[in-house]
Amino acid sequence: MKDLLIDHFQETVNDLLIRHKSILDVLSKLNEASARVHRATVKAVTQCGCLKIDAKKPIIPEDATILQLKEIFDTHLKGELCPNCKDTIEKEMGRLLFYLTALCNHLDINLYDVFIKEQKALDTLNIFNFT
Repeated sequence: MKDLLIDHFQETVNDLLIRHKSILDVLSKLNEASARVHRATVKAVTQCGCLKIDAKKPIIPEDATILQLKEIFDTHLKGELCPNCKDTIEKEMGRLLFYLTALCNHLDINLYDVFIKEQKALDTLNIFNFT
């Protein structure tokens, strides 16, 4: 069922991409969409204040294991997205997905296959993927 949803989304993007059909346009719009996600996230901190960033250098013991690193590293985020900021970020992420999917279409790559391959890599490498 999930593959049908992703395939349907990919087909819809293919049908709706008219004005920015050039690969150059798609690449620049993908980059712009990514920047807009970043900007909306930053605005949640700097304008709305629903999120705060509390960052400092982590203290990593020399004998720390990979599993312990997960507990040592932090997101540095405090708070929760308010409904308005969440809605804005979700819209910007939607545009990002749109142009990522458009790029997949131009390169004849199935988005669902990308998800499956990445999931297999994560399952195989587990914590050793270092992401």
